[in-house]
Amino acid sequence: MSHVVVTDIARADPAVVDAFAAFGSATVHEAMGRVGYAGARLRPIQLDAAISGSAITVSTAPGDNLMVHAAIEQARPGDVIVVVPAEDSAYGVIGDLMATQMQVRGVRGYVTSGGVRDTAALRSMGFPVWSAHVSARGTVKDTPGSVNVPVVLGGVVVNPGDIVVADDDGVTIVPRERAEEALAASQARTEKEERSRARYRDGEISMEVNGLRPILADLGVRYVTQADFEAEHGRD
Repeated sequence: MSHVVVTDIARADPAVVDAFAAFGSATVHEAMGRVGYAGARLRPIQLDAAISGSAITVSTAPGDNLMVHAAIEQARPGDVIVVVPAEDSAYGVIGDLMATQMQVRGVRGYVTSGGVRDTAALRSMGFPVWSAHVSARGTVKDTPGSVNVPVVLGGVVVNPGDIVVADDDGVTIVPRERAEEALAASQARTEKEERSRARYRDGEISMEVNGLRPILADLGVRYVTQADFEAEHGRD
């Protein structure tokens, strides 16, 4: 495959993209049918950041950040840069200098299955990052890659222009063509959860609210007294 920088990607409606941040990665993942979650390896370097934005994707060689520089040039306000090295590698691919460029250009965050460094500076800047590694090990700039091509992040295919939803729980990817459907489903799930929350505050429990007793029965789970249990299994 040739190495390219695609310059004219399609993005979802900005109002739709922006709305996802209020729902968060877990709700969106569940609302889409439990898909799109990019895995537990991607952890935030900060707390209490919640973003959504359009993906600028980067396929890069391990230990090389040349194509991330190229991606910054392509970024617009509201984008999130998503970087996937060709193989797992713990290098500090970006730090505060590159993040400063991103922040000035309106990039909302940085997501990578690789690594970052200068994490204290990134936190003090208020620039959100999700990464698989934190590493002081630096990179070179001498290997080609591509910008705005499909990449695989934690088992999830990310196409340029897909929506990245990221918060303390991790990262979920919404395919651009499913944006409005996924937003409506996220809103519906949030409303349902709020109704359940109100019932729990009133003293009800999830076994009743969610109708779980018949499920336990169908699975062969029995309710027994301690005496009955000891009669069947003995006492340790």
